[in-house]
Amino acid sequence: MPGDPLTYREAYARLSRIAAELETGEADLDRVLPLLEEARAAYAACRERIAAVQAALAGDWGEDEARPEEEDAAQAPDPDDDPF
Repeated sequence: MPGDPLTYREAYARLSRIAAELETGEADLDRVLPLLEEARAAYAACRERIAAVQAALAGDWGEDEARPEEEDAAQAPDPDDDPF
């Protein structure tokens, strides 16, 4: 459906198809600009998906959320702090 975001696989397939068409050298000059615009959109979709995965792998889940180990460390008493 037009306007729906492309999946990574769809965007990559479009880039591959466009590259193959341009590499043949037979693409009509009037078709080159629309192909490049389509490729730019597909490339942006791929980059967005890759950036999201990289952020997830790096642990960038959101600055507002505290990590559980940080909460435990903040709440756990220090055994060397004997109040008596």
